Amino acid sequence: MKILVIQQKMIGDVLTSSILFEALRDAYPKAQLHYLIYPHTKAVVENNPFIDKLIFGKNELPFYRLLKLIRSEKYYAIIDAYSTVQTSILTSLSGSKYKIGFDKKYTRPFYTHVFSRKIQAKTHAGAAIEKRMQLLTPLIKNAPLQLKPKIFLSDAEREKAKRILIEGGVDLSDSIYMIGALGSSEKKTYPLPYLARLLDQIAAKENTAILFNYIPSQKDQISTLIGYCNAQTKQKIHLEIYGKSLREFLALTSFCDAIIGNEGGAINMAKALNIPSFAIFSPPLNKTNWNIYEDGKQNVSVHLKDFSPELFAEKSQDDLHKDAFELYEKFLPAYIEEPLDQFLKLNTK
Repeated sequence: MKILVIQQKMIGDVLTSSILFEALRDAYPKAQLHYLIYPHTKAVVENNPFIDKLIFGKNELPFYRLLKLIRSEKYYAIIDAYSTVQTSILTSLSGSKYKIGFDKKYTRPFYTHVFSRKIQAKTHAGAAIEKRMQLLTPLIKNAPLQLKPKIFLSDAEREKAKRILIEGGVDLSDSIYMIGALGSSEKKTYPLPYLARLLDQIAAKENTAILFNYIPSQKDQISTLIGYCNAQTKQKIHLEIYGKSLREFLALTSFCDAIIGNEGGAINMAKALNIPSFAIFSPPLNKTNWNIYEDGKQNVSVHLKDFSPELFAEKSQDDLHKDAFELYEKFLPAYIEEPLDQFLKLNTK
């Protein structure tokens, strides 16, 4: 028996949907479990013991070749966690017995089973987890309501990261914080002068080391951020240490006491490594969609709406995107300092 899961999108989505494989492996230990993803997301599912085969879409295989490949595999079931027009057509033409996806007007005719994305979370796992787990119910009786995403690093990757940290002057007995300073877009990036104030707060703690999640093309932006910081903070920053690949970033993060910064893929990856996280949500984002496994201790998030709900009254999603930068200006560090302080007390060596 073969089962295919489709999740062709961003890294965070691919990581989150990988939870389906653990449940499928438990229910069908002898099944061949395949994952259709984009090539650039491979790093978050490498070494995953529940996945037998990765299939790369997008530029790797044109639609007709991808369809031919899927039909040739003779899948018993396809779980389309992406559920776009293209993937629903692929699923429909696959020949599989079970064709499972999310309920949208344009996808309903293509699946044997559809499920709503609009759910109220029943556990602290959050809606992003629970709405994926419901996709398993046609295949698994009493399917689990929640599972936590996991990233699997090798001993060699961890040893290399440890060497990079030590050679870079980081004392592993210090509290080490990875900072997600830049979001995936400007509208998902907390204003740098505000973030600098929070970095000063972090650096005020004794025996602290600060790392950044960035790529070389973003170094000027990170340098601008550092320019807003005070002298004490600058002394605790190790700008020369960064992940030169996604797997290297993951290995470095595995040695950190926490990740702090803009909500996004890096936060979700840290959670999958069981690293505490403090996430700052962009004003247009719906926090309840992505605050997975938030417990107020190890995983904490903040949103302007938590502090000033009146700013969001009667605003449409289009309004929120249009007013994103104006809303960010009102998301003052003073709102965040107290919950961040509580988080640091719980996640400091």
